[in-house]
Amino acid sequence: SLVVLAAAASMAFAGSLGLAGSASAQIAELKIMAPAAPGGGWDQTARAIQSALTTSGIVKGAQVTNVPGAGGIVGLAQFVNSGKGDGSLIMVNGLVMVGAILTNKSPVTLEQVTPIARLTAENQAIVVPANSPIKNAQDLVAALKADPAKVTWAGGSAGGTDHILVGLLAKAVGVDPTKINYIPFSGGGEALAAILGSKVTAGVSGYGEFEGQIKAGKLRLIGIAAPARVAYIDGPTLKEQGVDLELINWRSVVAPPGLTKEQTANLVSIIDKMAKSPAWQETLKAKGWDDAYLSGDAFGSFLKNEQVRIADVLKSIGLTQ
Repeated sequence: SLVVLAAAASMAFAGSLGLAGSASAQIAELKIMAPAAPGGGWDQTARAIQSALTTSGIVKGAQVTNVPGAGGIVGLAQFVNSGKGDGSLIMVNGLVMVGAILTNKSPVTLEQVTPIARLTAENQAIVVPANSPIKNAQDLVAALKADPAKVTWAGGSAGGTDHILVGLLAKAVGVDPTKINYIPFSGGGEALAAILGSKVTAGVSGYGEFEGQIKAGKLRLIGIAAPARVAYIDGPTLKEQGVDLELINWRSVVAPPGLTKEQTANLVSIIDKMAKSPAWQETLKAKGWDDAYLSGDAFGSFLKNEQVRIADVLKSIGLTQ
């Protein structure tokens, strides 16, 4: 069982730490949990970490386990409860989990994990059909202020990154976030069809979901929620159009609770080395992921702030109490 594995690995790790007597103790086998089904973003991230670590020789081996369910909450509960003190175990997670914890009223939260590093980011984009009278962020804001209910938004699941972005946009421009008319779609394909068919006013997703249709002239990019212009995206940020809003869909790795300072430093060091490795840099290029590396205490602070911000938005759009 995972508990026995965790205990055995923990004892083995404690032994190796005693021998090395420093934060650079070798972990023979790193266990990586993807709290999602195979094939999705978190699973892809976990397998990319596994590949980069082993091909670079940073660890001798790495094993990925999938524990799907409830936006990562099932995996998180198992990770926190069974993995305590295990310095050879990490879990992939991201912004979606922050929202899922709140909307599912999860008894287990990210306050209980040990932050290791933020790895990647995806730029969130707002688009409209090519024939829309809305040409830029100012036009969209004007329509939203005139009648928030008339502006319909297509995006992913309720309480997810796309919904959070629309809530933040309403707040940034002084519109009551409970008045937004957000239509959640379970799959990106369905949302895209609704936008292309002019069934909604605007759509929100990661830029990659829309890139082909933007380049083909079928969708107009209104803006991206990045802090500054992105080299490969031919379009403005919301900020440069006067909307004070940034939101990146980040992915990260965390460790279980109850680690010693040495165990934590060791995992940060392993992930630091991986992030600098040519194998990881190649993966970022191949997958079109933006490098958003931030580790240790800096990532810990970011995670705390992000939890406060997302809780505030979900409350303001009426999804949580």
